Amino acid sequence: MKPNAIIYTSNTGYTKQYADLLGEKTRLPVYNLTEAEVKVPTGTPVIYLGWLMAGKIQGYGKAAKTYRIEALCGVGMGATGSQIEEIQRINHLSEDLPVFTVQGGFDMNKLHGAYKVMMTIMKRTAGKALEEKADRTSEEDMMLHMLNHGGNQVSEENLADILDWYGWERCIA
Repeated sequence: MKPNAIIYTSNTGYTKQYADLLGEKTRLPVYNLTEAEVKVPTGTPVIYLGWLMAGKIQGYGKAAKTYRIEALCGVGMGATGSQIEEIQRINHLSEDLPVFTVQGGFDMNKLHGAYKVMMTIMKRTAGKALEEKADRTSEEDMMLHMLNHGGNQVSEENLADILDWYGWERCIA
């Protein structure tokens, strides 16, 4: 079934940026999960985007109880297309559900409360481990740079796989 809307949950704005970009390309309406509860009927087929925390796609459980999730996209600090098997396992996803990941961004100043504390600890522990690692991959170098300096990696190119799945070429005709 073809999705009728894009629904998302964002913490620091990167997931919202992706949802808006995806909405522009697919011409689907875009709603945050709270807004969707009022405007999108129960059972509607949707694409859901949520930010990642320890492999868990935030808001997915709530969205899945209300909407028919046709594709799922996690936005995190890892490279686009990475962590899919881990996300499927942690979120108890069916192998039939198309799952995508895209690299978002990191800005410590946009975090609050427990999330800021957790990321401060992660920056200290994971950042130190990465700094001490002699044979870092380019992905690990990017992660270390993002932890130390922040950054926004949101781009249309990162949406290529989900746009291919959706059949984006049909959208621009």
